[in-house]
Amino acid sequence: MITSKPRVRVQAGSSLYRPVAGYLRDQPVINMPVPALRDRVDDVRSAWYRANALATDAALNNGWIAGVVEQMVSSMIGTGLRLSYKPDGRVFGWDDQATGEYARIVEKRWGIWSSQPRECDAGARYTVAQMQAAVIRQWAATGEALGQITAFRRVGAESFTKVKLIPSHWLSRETREYDGLQTGVYLDANGAATGYLFNVRDRFLGQKQVIQSASDNYGRPVIIHVFDGEASQVRGITPLAPALKIVRQFDQLSDATLTAAMIHAIFAATVESDYPTSDVMNALKDVEEQVTDLEPGRLAGGWDAFMDAKVGWNRSVNIDLGRNGKIAHLLPGEKLKLQSSEHPNSTYESFAKFLLREISACLGVLPSDLTGDYTGDTYSSIRMGIAKKWPLVEYRRKHIPARFTQGIFEAWLEEEIDTGRINIPGGISSFLQYRTSLTRAYWRGPPKPQADDTKASAAHATWLKMGVITQEQICNDLGLDFEDVMEQLSRERKMREAMGLPDPVLAMSGGSGASSQQTS
Repeated sequence: MITSKPRVRVQAGSSLYRPVAGYLRDQPVINMPVPALRDRVDDVRSAWYRANALATDAALNNGWIAGVVEQMVSSMIGTGLRLSYKPDGRVFGWDDQATGEYARIVEKRWGIWSSQPRECDAGARYTVAQMQAAVIRQWAATGEALGQITAFRRVGAESFTKVKLIPSHWLSRETREYDGLQTGVYLDANGAATGYLFNVRDRFLGQKQVIQSASDNYGRPVIIHVFDGEASQVRGITPLAPALKIVRQFDQLSDATLTAAMIHAIFAATVESDYPTSDVMNALKDVEEQVTDLEPGRLAGGWDAFMDAKVGWNRSVNIDLGRNGKIAHLLPGEKLKLQSSEHPNSTYESFAKFLLREISACLGVLPSDLTGDYTGDTYSSIRMGIAKKWPLVEYRRKHIPARFTQGIFEAWLEEEIDTGRINIPGGISSFLQYRTSLTRAYWRGPPKPQADDTKASAAHATWLKMGVITQEQICNDLGLDFEDVMEQLSRERKMREAMGLPDPVLAMSGGSGASSQQTS
């Protein structure tokens, strides 16, 4: 009998054999929980306290984290950000020379004010550079930094403008949608901050709530709040948040390894025996220790009696290696086994470095910056690592300490112009009208690290000869102000001419090195 293969007719348009495409189309096969997808403001609000508390604790009690935070301070500001004032003088009809002269006056005035704690700090403790360092440390721990601009007269100070640093946890986490309050920040219809709700200490009430405006009616900043985030985010969160679990794992690994090593150091030898513990321990004692342990007039019983009977023989055979070493005669059938420490084992260092690499990647620094270990690094690897990480350093510098300092600078410059210490056409009215144009500034930090200064200088010289780089760009790479360098070179040239000294630049370039005065 011949049977035919059964045929199944599939209706046209049926999805039985329809191909499927798209992201996660095999999701039912991957048995994994699906996290909630929500606005970043909600993520920050729910995790802010716990994440920032753990990060603050790590920065205080973990040497790796504390060290890398200080390294971030060093890379971002060095000894302090330097002002490069670039106002738009065209609002007054100024040319480049007049604008430059005005800018130099402002820069010198700022240098005086920012370096005097009595002038710039409400508590008369910090310079602006120290405030910048505190801002970076606060940002690393909590993802944000706050400051308040105040104005009051202090004896011995010229200016009224003062800055007061505010701990991040003073900013309330309360949310009231009907008031436009989001985690302590009052927002307008466009999402701009108009005020802040703080929980501050009170000597009588213990704690009270205070509302501060973001700026006054003339646009002068009152509260400076800096953080880095995403859409809808109004509060910062520590950049260490993704690595907090890894930090905890590293601490656990270190503690467990140290505990195991200490146990092996304490229990350095074991005795394999079927006899009672007291008898075994007594057998490990020397003759003097056995006799000393016996009370006067007391006869040892059991195994003690047996060991006491051997004292006469042991007295005639004295094997002494000093108090730090001796030979023990164990009972029959016993074995003394010396233990060696197996911790840390061969995999400890590689696994510990793996954890530290993840922490360094989260913080945006090189692993060698975190560990201080340059083993295996080469000139090329260090140069490539710096080239990849340095843009992140510059980005953070611009948007955290520089932005904070910019708010201080704007408030200070307003007072300088209002009091007449710095003159512009139209005075304070012109400043309020052209605030944005007159407060444009750049904040320079330390230069990009170089693995080899000789090779870097040779590259600068080559690019300068090719005409693809300027002397100002070279100064920027070195962390120097071009105008400061030019002014200093001019002063030095005039001093050499007055004293009849040769020009070192001409000497190095193959010239005679004689000054222009000598040549004339």
